[in-house]
Amino acid sequence: MVKTVGYYIFALVYYICRLFPIQDKRVFCIMTHDDGVGSNVNILVRKLKELKPSYFYNCIKKTDIKKPLSFFLIKPYMLARSGVILMDNVFLPLAYIKLRKDVKVIQLWHGTGTIKKFGQDSNTGKLKELERRANNKITHLIVNNEKTAKLYASVFAVDIDKVYPLGLPKTDDILNRKLRNEKQGINPEKTDVYSRYNILMDKKLILYAPTFRDGSLSSEMELEKVEELASLLPSNYMLGLRLHPHVAGMARKKDMTNVCDLSDDKDLSSLIMASDILITDYSSIVFEYCITEKPMIFFAYDLEEFSSHGRGFYEDYQTYVPGPVVRSCREVVDIIKEDDYSQEKIKEFNKYNFTKLDGKACDRIIKLLEA
Repeated sequence: MVKTVGYYIFALVYYICRLFPIQDKRVFCIMTHDDGVGSNVNILVRKLKELKPSYFYNCIKKTDIKKPLSFFLIKPYMLARSGVILMDNVFLPLAYIKLRKDVKVIQLWHGTGTIKKFGQDSNTGKLKELERRANNKITHLIVNNEKTAKLYASVFAVDIDKVYPLGLPKTDDILNRKLRNEKQGINPEKTDVYSRYNILMDKKLILYAPTFRDGSLSSEMELEKVEELASLLPSNYMLGLRLHPHVAGMARKKDMTNVCDLSDDKDLSSLIMASDILITDYSSIVFEYCITEKPMIFFAYDLEEFSSHGRGFYEDYQTYVPGPVVRSCREVVDIIKEDDYSQEKIKEFNKYNFTKLDGKACDRIIKLLEA
């Protein structure tokens, strides 16, 4: 009820501010999921600033919700005057707003693909209806390929002719960093991350980025897995944790060796480039990490539970993911010790998911904005 009242207040101020004319070169950035330097919105904005210096930008972040005056007065005014809206999430106040004609609403989303179901395929009740109404404002939904275009049209409840398989800014960022490192023979992200987190350079960094699971019992189980993994890993490895804030807070209370908390780092792309191995389960981080062609392990210790009582998947999980699927910490460590990965499976995954992996996705999106 409180949230609904907030949405109505936001919409009311927006309608008052419609008295002011739209500024075509004002871009309003909705970054309520990821406002880091490596987010889809921020990467595209940096490119826009480079190519379109006359544009100017306003944004709304998750932290703005804690600033009522700004959120309910300033942000609706900025939104009402913007000719372009860039988004990385569903912004529910849009469900109560009718945008003016010719405003371009670009949904970039915060991931570059999905393994598990989300949006209209997982939500129910009022939330599902509000998301559908909010997504109805989308004019351009950007994805990686034609297959994903059909899927996301359903997930976001938008017409297929509003979905554009142009590639995403994050894929540009990771690919360009990878090519730069290969050309120059250095890895500045590894140097930076190791320095900031006091990691010894002779250690290999494992990025552990599991999906958040609802409920305290699931969080406790996840933490138990972290502790067990840390205890089993060879001494020349460091386990870098990329956890949900709730689980990360629990982890910080533990005294664990060979563990580094990376959960609050704003630059996920740098963590991807700095690490040597990814351990995940059902997270969309796999779509970014696979571009590096570095090893991945899929630690799906609750696969049956997640499949039957969680969100479920769009593909057969065990045959789709580009790496070994394991159920125990011991199996994870055995694969690491044996260096038992499938490089060919990673290449096949990239070929299947990225039809335009050329580092020019931002250019294509900007060209679309100008059309």
